[in-house]
This record gives sequence, C-alpha cells and structure tokens, in this order.
Amino acid sequence: MCSQNVELGFVEKADSWRLSSHFFPSKVGGKPAWLALKDLPGCERASCPICRDPCIFLLQIYSPVSEDSRCFHRSIYVFCCKHPGCHTKVNNSKIPFVVFRNQLPRINEFYSSEPPADEIPDGSEPAVQQFETSVCEVCHGNATKKCSKCKLISYCSRGHQVFHWKRGHREVCGTESGESVSQKQTKSLLFPEYEIVMETEERKPKTKPDEQKLNSEQMANEEGKKTEYDEDELEEMAYGEEDKQFRKFKDIIEIEPEQILRYQRSGQPLWVSSENQPTEVDIPKCTCGADRLFEFQILPQLLTYMDVDSVGDSIDWGTLLIYTCSKNCNEGPAYKSEFLWKQNFSNTSLGLSSS
Repeated sequence: MCSQNVELGFVEKADSWRLSSHFFPSKVGGKPAWLALKDLPGCERASCPICRDPCIFLLQIYSPVSEDSRCFHRSIYVFCCKHPGCHTKVNNSKIPFVVFRNQLPRINEFYSSEPPADEIPDGSEPAVQQFETSVCEVCHGNATKKCSKCKLISYCSRGHQVFHWKRGHREVCGTESGESVSQKQTKSLLFPEYEIVMETEERKPKTKPDEQKLNSEQMANEEGKKTEYDEDELEEMAYGEEDKQFRKFKDIIEIEPEQILRYQRSGQPLWVSSENQPTEVDIPKCTCGADRLFEFQILPQLLTYMDVDSVGDSIDWGTLLIYTCSKNCNEGPAYKSEFLWKQNFSNTSLGLSSS
C-alpha cells in the first residue's frame, strides 16, 4: 500500500476469523495479528515510557512496499497505554505510545506464496503458537512468565498476570474450562476489535462560507488597497494563522467525517494546529542511520470506537503521526521500533471545533 494518493481508513465490524494473521489484516483493537510469528516484542520494548506498564494494542496497518522485495508483506503496529493519566500534559519526548514495523518477503517460513482462500480457517493455518513457545494470554506479546499455580497460562509481565488473575483466572486455574474462559477475561483490558478498510480519497471542491466571503470583501473595501486575495490570504484574514491550520483540517475531514486514518507514505500529514509541528531534528533517524519518513496518521475520530470516555483524565489526541525507516531496514530484531509524534489541538482550535 504505497501510493501517491491519500488512502483513508474506516472501521467496520468483521468476523474475527478474517482478522487472523494469514489474512494480513488492517485492524483496530483486540490482540495483534502478528506478521512474523516469532521473535515477538516483549513488554520490555512495549511498555509505556511514563508508567512502565505494558501498552495495549491499538491498531495495525498492512502496508507492503511493491518496489522492495523484502516488503512483499509489511505491517505497522501501534500500541497505546490505557492509563488516562499518562495521556495528559505530556510532550513528545515521553508519550504513551509504542510503534513497531515488521516485513517479510513473498517466500518466507510462515505463509504460502499464494493468497489465502477466503474461507473460515480449518485450524491448519499458521499461528503464532506454532513458532513462539510462550505468548501472553492478555496481550499476545512475547511471554516470559507463567501462572505459578497451573503452569499453563503465560504472561508478558506481572501486571498482566495480576490483571488476569483478578478477572477470573483464579476461579478456573487448573480446570479444563480455564483456557476457554480466559479469552473472555481479557476483553475488558483490550480495545474493541474492528477491521480497517481503505479507500482512496476523492476531494471535492471546497465551498467557502458566505460569512468568510463577506468578511474578506469588507476588509478589502476598508483597506482600499486590494480587491482580490488568494485563498491563503482570505483564510488568514478571516481566522488568523493558527485557526487556518485547524480550518483546513476540519474542511478536509468533513468530506469523509468517519475516517479514522490517513495513509500516504512519504506524503504530507494533515495538521490540526500550527503549533507543535516536528522539524527534521525532532524526528530521529532509524537505528540503521536512515532518515524516517511520514507514513500515516491516526485521527481523533478513532477515539469514539475505543470506549475510553471518562470523567477527568482521558485518552485523547489531535492527531498521531507515524514515521518509519525510509530504507525499510532489516537489521536487528524482527519487529523494528519506529517513531510516533503526537499533536494536540490548540486552545484556539478547540474553541472552533463546535462551529
């Protein structure tokens, strides 16, 4: 999925079997559908940099790069801390998100080189349990701990072990029903699961508000110097520089208001504010030494599907920008760490959001 056009992501409900790894899904919530089925990142790499608890899977995007044979299959994974307090008053040197990139050539040890049949799996499809000795029962990450009583259930961290025990594992620990019940126990921690479907953006001509036209004409008459202005000048006179960024964001999003994601590898993000935009210095190079480039952004519309509303502190963002290695390096661990920049709405933009 490497295109000069902007691809828009929308959430849809889907049968859970369609979101398994061998279908190469793009999805929100639930457990990650890992691409490479071994060498998974553990909690030491997927922990919140603020509270140090394991982050929860937010979404993944299937994004192969056609011109690179190493990236016949390629997915980007975003994880998020679920503690609302970690999302308030943070800056981009310490944000509660973690991003991984993984890629595979067409011929690999996990999947057939031919597309999978579009039918309910029969159990013979590749699964992470065939390649990883232990997978966390809660988050499906690499596990290094087991239930000390039954020795059957694995966890990535003590935090997820305690969570699972309190949610009912202690009642079924060691029983035959323990494994089937445990799937229901984890749902209260994970985000709701949806498929992400992608569509190419088709922009419609922007219609200027009558009020804006009147304001610009009035300004022109008062100044007596100019009677014609270009679009940027009109917006700056009517709203100011800060508002112009948000107005552009709002006008474009309103064309497809249910979009939750915008994908354009090596393109330009859609800013929600003129404040807190990263410079080249702010975006660190990949560990291989290559520059990182913008790949996609997650919009605040996703929050309505995440069941995170709360009184007081809450998970929130203006937009989340994901930057990945421009060279798609293969060195190091199978799941490469990438970079996320969080941009919040400005106070001025928040004042306009209901207009």
